[in-house]
Amino acid sequence: MERQPAIQPGDITVILPTKNEEHNIVSFLASLPPAVSLIVTDASDDLTSHLIRITRPNHTTILHSNAHIAEARNIGAHTARTPWLLFTDADVIFAADYFERVQRYGAAAAVYGPKLSLQAHQRYYRWFSRGQHLLAGLRIPAVSGSNLLIQRRAFLATGGFDQTLSCNEDSEYGWRLARQKYAVRFAPDLIVYEHDHRRLERGVLQKTIHSIVRCSLLYTGLMPGRLRTGDWGYWS
Repeated sequence: MERQPAIQPGDITVILPTKNEEHNIVSFLASLPPAVSLIVTDASDDLTSHLIRITRPNHTTILHSNAHIAEARNIGAHTARTPWLLFTDADVIFAADYFERVQRYGAAAAVYGPKLSLQAHQRYYRWFSRGQHLLAGLRIPAVSGSNLLIQRRAFLATGGFDQTLSCNEDSEYGWRLARQKYAVRFAPDLIVYEHDHRRLERGVLQKTIHSIVRCSLLYTGLMPGRLRTGDWGYWS
């Protein structure tokens, strides 16, 4: 079996959709190695893009678009030229050893890791990660758009994120990758840390039910077309 070359930081472009993330973006940028490229699709009317320009002037591209999150991810991905794309969100930071550990995962078409917390709601994130691990054992990838690494050629071949979805586009994409026979691997040691818990603070039970119902309907193909485009209150 041919040995896969290690993924180097210069092989990766981080794809980041942003909308009014001025309170999160500096911490996020500080967790990125200088050699990793960054493409931001920004829909902000605050200081987000200004902070990006002054904090990380090198290896960074800012695209301005009012696209919703699935389309924003796709726009960034189609602009990238590196062999690997890393999809994430501005309200997380990468673990200090993330880009060292990622080097060993070159054999998979796509790799996703857990999102944990160093602050509030640690138990919630631990249980979510355990759910990801359990579902991975059942060959059901529970992909998070905060922590998804994929070969660019696989992304282009599968059409990217479903732009009819305004949320849960990451989950749907993971299932579609697996159904098209791409190797999608859960990597429990590739950790990002959430530090903005706004949606959980509006109600843990509400967010959990929202995710379970929507994802169940999407996974089984029972989601009515007229309900796909709405977010069911997720972003409000």
